Amino acid sequence: MTANDSGPPGPDAPLSAQERGVLALERRSWSGPGAKERAIREELGLSPVRYYQLLNALLDDRRALEEDPVTVNRLRRVREARRGRR
Repeated sequence: MTANDSGPPGPDAPLSAQERGVLALERRSWSGPGAKERAIREELGLSPVRYYQLLNALLDDRRALEEDPVTVNRLRRVREARRGRR
């Protein structure tokens, strides 16, 4: 693999700007229906489905926990509560 390969980042690689953007979006509160989805498209250029895929992967990423432990731990609790209701 060369430096130009776009494989997964190593365990010590910093979060990408996109990954930081996902965490930043999750720290905000939303005024009404559709506001968050609109921000996902406009600010990150992602579909909501792709956004939530990235977010779910970030919740299991040690680097994200180190970057923003409050947000990641809050979202992990929400995810576990939802899993418990299924």
